[in-house]
Amino acid sequence: MKLSKKLVSTIICFSVPLLILAIPSELIPLPELTLVQHRIIAIFVLAALLWILEPVPVFATSILIITLEVVMVSDKGLNFFSHDSATTPLGELLSYNSIFASFSSPIIILFMGGFALAIAASKFDLDTNLARVLLKPFGRQIHFVMLGLMLITAVFSMFMSNTATTVMMLAILGPIVATAPVGDLGAKGLVLAIPIAANTGGIATPIGTPPNAIALQYLPEGAVTFAQWMMVGLPFVLIQLTVAWFLLRYLYPAKEKELPLKLEGTFLQTPRAWVVYLTFGVTILLWLTTQLHGMNAYVVAIIPLAVFTLTGVINKQDLKLINWDVLWLVAGGIAMGMALDTSGLAVKLASSIDFANMSTWLVIISLSVTCYMMANFMSNTATANLIMPIAAAVATTLPVTTQGGGITQLLMVVAFSSSLGMILPVSTPPNALAYSTGFIETKDLLKAGGIVGIFGLGLLYLGLYLFF
Repeated sequence: MKLSKKLVSTIICFSVPLLILAIPSELIPLPELTLVQHRIIAIFVLAALLWILEPVPVFATSILIITLEVVMVSDKGLNFFSHDSATTPLGELLSYNSIFASFSSPIIILFMGGFALAIAASKFDLDTNLARVLLKPFGRQIHFVMLGLMLITAVFSMFMSNTATTVMMLAILGPIVATAPVGDLGAKGLVLAIPIAANTGGIATPIGTPPNAIALQYLPEGAVTFAQWMMVGLPFVLIQLTVAWFLLRYLYPAKEKELPLKLEGTFLQTPRAWVVYLTFGVTILLWLTTQLHGMNAYVVAIIPLAVFTLTGVINKQDLKLINWDVLWLVAGGIAMGMALDTSGLAVKLASSIDFANMSTWLVIISLSVTCYMMANFMSNTATANLIMPIAAAVATTLPVTTQGGGITQLLMVVAFSSSLGMILPVSTPPNALAYSTGFIETKDLLKAGGIVGIFGLGLLYLGLYLFF
């Protein structure tokens, strides 16, 4: 049965783009469409279907995007694709160097730096020891333990993979919830608190979650610094966590008021452990003070990677632990966005809808809600990859852009919205990990994740209205 579903999905994914390619360019309702743009539309639709239906791994889709672009629309592609047709001009071919450069984008380096920090922290027990130390002040009462778990998870998710954070926090939580009485709703609340906090915490920093980094890709250089992003993202995260905490306490009241916590553990005192501690702290400090020293977040990100490899903190075996599938997924999104942008197709798609006669609010809300809905059913990274280039093109048509910062506001709203989609186990890796514990069901994620997500959208619009 699984094979047949996969086969049907694969047929749908590849037949629809082939149908689009078979349609004469002049019949597609876009003005002066070139062959290159026509092919990019087909590649975009193929990517969207593959990312949504997932008949192949999402990183494989990204590699396919890059492959199809260099073969079909690049200046070093197949000769067959390098000529005008009888009725449609070819248009400008893309530079194959630009397509391949997607994997050497500063965004990729930003993620590699984040992965290096996460690997080093895990290898020298910095993550678990910090979690133990930070959890102690919250005592043993279950609602305060929940608050502690949420705050610690959110803080870690700001600077490292929310998937890795969720794995770590669930490992700490496992023995705790195992002692809870059978059917105790409080255990459900504790388990749900971790994916909600992990999904939410990443919003606070540019490196916290891939959609944030993807948004940066489309913003003008220096439009928003690490600290400026946090000035917007951190208050949003704190409000979201507060609401989620009260919501989980209300929906999942505990039978047992106190929990038996075992939080013993000591920080390693080896020279390499101290290298990890100091590098971790200095890197975060450099990220927060980019305006003082002049290095942007991308340049800072490569420093821990260099320090850890030079000092032996990370060896060649550890480098294999880098989430290369995530890097390829992001690279494919960058390549797709670059093709849409460089070919002029993103602007053409944006201008095909009469955004000029729509209110700015209607534009923002429609893009935001679309992104939120899609992110619930597919990877929020894949969603951001699909929506962000279109949103960036649309932003140039908004009246607020002329006042400065309009594109920043719109892309940040879209990035935040993609991180709010968390109603299903498949919505995000933290959701899937929490679901795999067996303590929660899909209906729990639908209820708690749905309320938190919809409240977050409302909070976004209220903040935009009040402050911008």
